[in-house]
Amino acid sequence: MPDEKAIDRLLNAVLEKDVSDIHFKVGSIPMIRKAGRIVQVTEFAPMKVEHIDKIVDELVNEFQAERLARGEEVDLGYSLPGKARFRVNIYHQRGTPAIVMRRIPYEIPNIDELGLPEVVKKIAMEPRGLVLVTGATGTGKSTTIAAMINHINQNRSAHIVTIEDPIEFLHRDINSTICQREVGIDTQSWSSGLRSVFRQDPDIILIGEMRDPETISTALTCAETGHLVLSTLHTTDTMETISRIIDIFPSDQQKLVRLQLGQLICGIISQRLLPGKQDDNEEGENSRRVLAAEILVRSSTVTECIIHPDKTYLLTETIEKSYSQYGMQTFDMALYQLIVDNKIDKETALAAASNPTKLDLKLKGIETASDWRM
Repeated sequence: MPDEKAIDRLLNAVLEKDVSDIHFKVGSIPMIRKAGRIVQVTEFAPMKVEHIDKIVDELVNEFQAERLARGEEVDLGYSLPGKARFRVNIYHQRGTPAIVMRRIPYEIPNIDELGLPEVVKKIAMEPRGLVLVTGATGTGKSTTIAAMINHINQNRSAHIVTIEDPIEFLHRDINSTICQREVGIDTQSWSSGLRSVFRQDPDIILIGEMRDPETISTALTCAETGHLVLSTLHTTDTMETISRIIDIFPSDQQKLVRLQLGQLICGIISQRLLPGKQDDNEEGENSRRVLAAEILVRSSTVTECIIHPDKTYLLTETIEKSYSQYGMQTFDMALYQLIVDNKIDKETALAAASNPTKLDLKLKGIETASDWRM
């Protein structure tokens, strides 16, 4: 029986139920993130360069080792048998390697378990178009995308092709067939993976991240040719998402991009994770985080707002007025409901609100909240 790897021994020692991230670097003891807070693992001594080098050697393949030797960063997936899977980033700081490992659940959560609105299931089942999940790093974008793919897999017969860097959640075929391609292993680059995807007979295409004009253009083309395209962006809300996509292109192309985006967008799910309300017997570091999501759904008014620059500023107002008909909601609407459901406290909500004054007035009953009840 082979000896246990050094990385497996470390992970087994520091891994707890609520650990989301693990950090290793030279000169520091291992660090973990629990419920959003960084915590030192004081049982360990500071790590030496030979410790980190040994872990890196256990994690990377020959191609990835060559990239690290050139000073590049490397993303990869790693599994701790029977316990957890991780998205790993290896990089250099102060001339030495460092590692961050983000935990990915083995079990793919469903949309309800994540606390997402029911309309997200409807968005996932769209036959064609573009669906975006946005938010800052660590807000659960990949988890939401995985839950949507899982919902499609359970309820539709289709061929799903994913292009990821790295592969995070592992899907198995249920009613759909799913091919997961990892950049650097299954395809040489994002661009080569996207160029070849049309030859793989996909119905649904997951692009792990829309990171540059080429990726965005290809995503729009895939959606235009009758596919459902899912992807992520590091933007905070609907308005920033629309602006980021349009502004990344030269001014002479922006009118066409607006037209494409307005006609193709099926939904935008923008996420934030907030500290959950604590029980009286619960310590602060153990409080759960709660998802708040802004939801945009395709409608004729949304299309008009995206296509016409002079109407784009009306998107937030359109979302706020469209809950009853389309299931849309702003962040502040989501925060209001989380308070009503006793999942977060008022202070947390007001600190996260897009318009704290308006939310406060709603909570005090000074402004009507009838449209915000969900």
